[in-house]
Amino acid sequence: MADLLIELFSEEIPARMQAKAADDLKRMVTDGLVDAGLTYAAAAAFATPRRLCLALEGLDAQSKPVVEERKGPNTSAPQQALDGFLRSTGLTIEQLEKRADKKGEVWFAVMKKPGRPAAEIIAETLEATIRTFPWPKSMRWGTGALRWVRPLHSILCLLSSEAGADVVPLSVDGIASGDSTEGHRFMAPGRFSVSSFEDYRAKLKRAFVVLDPTERANAIWADASAQAFANGLELVEDRGLLAEVSGLVEWPVVLMGKIGEEFLGLPPEVLQTSMKEHQKFFSVRNPKTGRIERFVTVANRETADHGETILKGNQKVLSARLSDARFFWENDLRVAKAGMGEWLDGLKSVTFHNKLGSQADRIERIAALAREIAPLVGADAAQAEEAARIAKADLRSGMVGEFPELQGAMGRYYALEAGRAAAVADAARDHYSPLGPSDAVPTAPVSVAVALADKIDTLTGFWAIDEKPTGSKDPFALRRAALGVTRLIVSNSVRAPLAEVFAKGYAGNDGADLLAFFHDRLKVFLKDQGIRHDVIDACLAMPGNDDLTLLVKRAEALNATLATEDGANLVAGFKRAANILSQAEAKDGVEYSYGADVKFAETDEERSLFAALDAAETRIAPAMAKEDFAAAMAAMAGLRAPVDAFFTAVQINTDNQIVRRNRLNLLSRIRTLCLSVADLTKLDG
Repeated sequence: MADLLIELFSEEIPARMQAKAADDLKRMVTDGLVDAGLTYAAAAAFATPRRLCLALEGLDAQSKPVVEERKGPNTSAPQQALDGFLRSTGLTIEQLEKRADKKGEVWFAVMKKPGRPAAEIIAETLEATIRTFPWPKSMRWGTGALRWVRPLHSILCLLSSEAGADVVPLSVDGIASGDSTEGHRFMAPGRFSVSSFEDYRAKLKRAFVVLDPTERANAIWADASAQAFANGLELVEDRGLLAEVSGLVEWPVVLMGKIGEEFLGLPPEVLQTSMKEHQKFFSVRNPKTGRIERFVTVANRETADHGETILKGNQKVLSARLSDARFFWENDLRVAKAGMGEWLDGLKSVTFHNKLGSQADRIERIAALAREIAPLVGADAAQAEEAARIAKADLRSGMVGEFPELQGAMGRYYALEAGRAAAVADAARDHYSPLGPSDAVPTAPVSVAVALADKIDTLTGFWAIDEKPTGSKDPFALRRAALGVTRLIVSNSVRAPLAEVFAKGYAGNDGADLLAFFHDRLKVFLKDQGIRHDVIDACLAMPGNDDLTLLVKRAEALNATLATEDGANLVAGFKRAANILSQAEAKDGVEYSYGADVKFAETDEERSLFAALDAAETRIAPAMAKEDFAAAMAAMAGLRAPVDAFFTAVQINTDNQIVRRNRLNLLSRIRTLCLSVADLTKLDG
């Protein structure tokens, strides 16, 4: 067994590409080695701004011998067919075997391929990997034909075992493999040799390179958090920025700087977004005031002045950036305090969709729909309409023009400056939410009303012009909008019949088809919560399936019931009863749905089932009326024992026709009672 170390050393790899590139290197090399007959015990891939690394443990010294058998022509076939077979196998006729076959005697070639040394296979695999590496963007340099994300400088390829370490010889466009690498560009220039992965990692650390991106990220977060804490502040969490910054440095040095007093009055969202987008700075917040007061930058080297010069340069650039942001803010406040009319007028010239009109047209529709939805969510109708009319005004603001990701957040500030009520301002901020499956769901009634109106207008509008998602294509993010509506309704327990709401949306939409689309999205939503697809189908078949809150409550209760032994066994009993009934009704040409009478019961088990059904009906009917599905299904599951006992003790199709009809009508009671809770015929199996 041997260990393999590969490093591809280049100019700086963009941070956004590093994680996938490390995974691709691991996948392509290991797949190639395994396909060639080599196995290994463990593999790990790493990336820094200037290198991709792959380490394999427990690699076979050589591939295993392979015996390949190939069937040839019949022994009586023409010589031309035999000659062609010999050419394709590279064998002589003396090396072939004759074997009996269904069509007579045929020639067989048995070709034994000896194992190949690991180094030979590694060289072939790594060269193919480098030449076909799937960079999102790549370049050529000099006169070579090789393409890489940035110029590739060196290839380290080392196979080590107890006997020592050897370079795996290969060359790609004049770059020959070796056993050396480089450390930090500034703090440890020059090359050095390594003898194993452990030696490589340790020497890199001494040369101011932290190989593992997770280790770099953890070090950045720990140091930044500690510096913030020491100053009575807190670091604003941003995992995406952390991953990006850890891909920009090989030796992270955390530095904290102050934001100029003249900028501290800017909204925290503005400071955070400006610093993140323009300079990759982390924000540091004062927990007492909520203000962003400092920033954290991550340098790629240690300096004699402990980063003072770096911080001065960063603060100079930051001041220029924040001056721009302050200019936008002050200009926007002037328009906001005047009522935002300038922005609202400007939306008349902004096209939403050529078939759906301008943003101003859309605002009119959303405002009308928000007023209709408001009573369903307990919101004030006038406030819901008011919020809908100003929610998109910030799209014309200078700040949102500079930072589109701040739309909504800035709308709230501007609404407050315009003298609007807090609930109206909050709705302007929240009406885009939830944007994704992990995004927070608004709960304030006015916010919920406007968020629902915004998404439902989008859905009904695009349904009306027949611009629906097809396959994987969803250019207008309609699946996301439907999931947002679903989460808003379910999370807030909104009782809204969607069929009626769709009818109040964009004229001409196909409400039935749109509802079916919602049901498909609901299946995805509930599947993520562990609810079976057939359980959802069983609930969709019931009345009121356009009430998503009701639908989810029913599905959750049925799912929980089926997870119990009584529930699962009752379903089996229900299906048995339904099958017997269907067969008897088809045979007799009648429907057995009425008239079961306990006086015709002949066994104790029969009489017990009558009593159990009577008791269950008295519990299920009021529970269903109160939409207490858990209680109704618990009562239904309680039928398991008497139903099982009935089927064990009683023959349904007895010769006594009166008793037979009575028993079939009794089965009908089971079927009717169970179907009143959910359509169990939709369940799998």
